[in-house]
Amino acid sequence: MRGHVRYISTRGGAPPVTFEDVLLAGLASDGGLYVPSEWPRFTADQIAGFASLSYAQVAARVLGAFAGDALTAAACEELCRSAYATFDHPAATPLVQLDANRWMLELFHGPTLAFKDVAMQLLARLYDLILSRRGETLTIVAATSGDTGGAAVEAFRGSRHVRLVILFPDGRISDVQRRFMTTPTDDNIACLSVAGDFDDCQAIVKGLFRDDPFREAVRLSGVNSINWARIAAQSVYYFTAAAALGAPQRPMRFVTPTGNFGDAFAGHVAAQMGLPVEQIVVATNSNDILARAFQTGQYARGAAVATQSPAMDIQIASNFERLVFEAGGRDAASTAAVFEQFARTGAVDLSPAARSYMVARFRGEAVSEAQTTAAIVEVWRSCGRLIDPHTAVGVAAARRLPDAGAPIITLSTASPAKFPETAPAEASPWASRHPRADALAGLPERMTQIPADADLVKAFIREFAQA
Repeated sequence: MRGHVRYISTRGGAPPVTFEDVLLAGLASDGGLYVPSEWPRFTADQIAGFASLSYAQVAARVLGAFAGDALTAAACEELCRSAYATFDHPAATPLVQLDANRWMLELFHGPTLAFKDVAMQLLARLYDLILSRRGETLTIVAATSGDTGGAAVEAFRGSRHVRLVILFPDGRISDVQRRFMTTPTDDNIACLSVAGDFDDCQAIVKGLFRDDPFREAVRLSGVNSINWARIAAQSVYYFTAAAALGAPQRPMRFVTPTGNFGDAFAGHVAAQMGLPVEQIVVATNSNDILARAFQTGQYARGAAVATQSPAMDIQIASNFERLVFEAGGRDAASTAAVFEQFARTGAVDLSPAARSYMVARFRGEAVSEAQTTAAIVEVWRSCGRLIDPHTAVGVAAARRLPDAGAPIITLSTASPAKFPETAPAEASPWASRHPRADALAGLPERMTQIPADADLVKAFIREFAQA
């Protein structure tokens, strides 16, 4: 599967680039998102063989397929072995059975107790390898709705090649999520508490990438799920979970709680590579832009609402652009026009052909706050397991699917220890505790409060980069 892999922008205004360039750039210079020019494929025998491999070994094969000759097989194996040695479960992402045909895929056994660790631990090692080859230093800027920031801080803290600036919405994430970002004392880390919501943070970050002089001056890069390597790394657990339950001999249904659509698109990537995915249910909270898009064919922004699942309090799902590109036959001009219109008006109608492509694989389900709470209680009573509110959104959406047919795998994206306030009163006191989260309580925090003003953020980053 190795060879020269090239990446293209969804908007067509940037030249094709290599895996290394995609990793370090994050967003394309034309404002688009990178995707492979051709999808690598695994055979049915290769997918079946994943069941006998460790998580790190499967990850190395998927990484190798996307990196091509940019990384040797040995380098892929070592990077993945090192990344997933930081997880506290030997399977890295274990499956838990809920009932006869329903499963939960636990993605929170990494250092910061959230699924973002799965990609971020690998990304940091990729950055260090490639930047050390080049003798370069970069400034990484990322917006977070809760978990990306902590995972990035943990992965990149102390790096000699990376300066990291995290933007998060002030007061809109849990205390534990914030402490994972603000308690490390490494000099290469800075956290900005932005007076706004996640969409404000994300808009500022995207604007930084479109400012070419600024981008060059600070050597800007990004590790949000706009970075292709994040999506590639997240596609791995779709393969491992499906292979463990009998793929490719039988297809799977996945339920993915998501706000920015990266985790759900990673499932589509796995399907493009040969995994038999019957359906991906996109589970949202009250911020239901994605659910509405699949249900009605209109992608329309609303006001972001604060919920008990804050990592999904998003009304602009960046990775949806990648799906629009695929659904439109990879027509870059059409994709650019769609998102230029969306930027102007906040709404766009999908073409009948694009919507038909999407609903052949995706289904959107919005879950209310009451339904989220009910799902947490239900799983506790039926299984004796406490789940976090994001996972609960997925569980509630999964309950709307018929039991018959392909297995249903709900992605469990965060440890309940990150959201102890959502635990039902009847749950055991220990159920919402984790030593990693407990260790953060009482530690001093470092962060800078700042308005949602792009110029002020630029000034801060310039000074930080120069220091």
